[in-house]
Amino acid sequence: MFLFEIDEEIALKHLEITDAAPLFRLTDKSRDTLRQWLSWVDYTKTPEDSKAFIESVLKQFADRRGLSTGILYHGELAGVTGFNLFDWTNGIGHIGYWLGTDYEGKGIMTRAVSGLVDYAFYSLELNRIEIRAAYANHKSRAIPERLGFVQEGKIRHAEWLYDHYADHVVYGMLAHEWKNRER
Repeated sequence: MFLFEIDEEIALKHLEITDAAPLFRLTDKSRDTLRQWLSWVDYTKTPEDSKAFIESVLKQFADRRGLSTGILYHGELAGVTGFNLFDWTNGIGHIGYWLGTDYEGKGIMTRAVSGLVDYAFYSLELNRIEIRAAYANHKSRAIPERLGFVQEGKIRHAEWLYDHYADHVVYGMLAHEWKNRER
């Protein structure tokens, strides 16, 4: 099992089948906020849907294609972050994340993503991390901006969100930039 302690408040852990019910409750409670930016929310209708998601990300991890983790805040499931995709040939990890609305405004996601980037560059020895966020999703975009990622461009109509297309902003960080930055 993957367990990565970020600090005294936050840890990242593999999602397990036993997390299906808490994950569903967190999703359901945050549904209105999450739906603005995540296309899968309306398809998550029952704890069984969360279980199917967990099964898919466990397979993805076993196949070395990704790593999805639950964000634990004081031991409670607060959100999800991880690598939606690994490109091992080119040394790239693509990070995604979401946080339950009750946990916003505590610096949780910034610290979780920072720890994930450390893990990627120091343990996995990746060369590049990419984060994409919807152009109008200022909270999501604030994470890579706070962490010093470079805004590399904008992809028009990158994602269909229920009734409209959303543009994405692409952020990148290279291993040598992360390791040489001032903390």
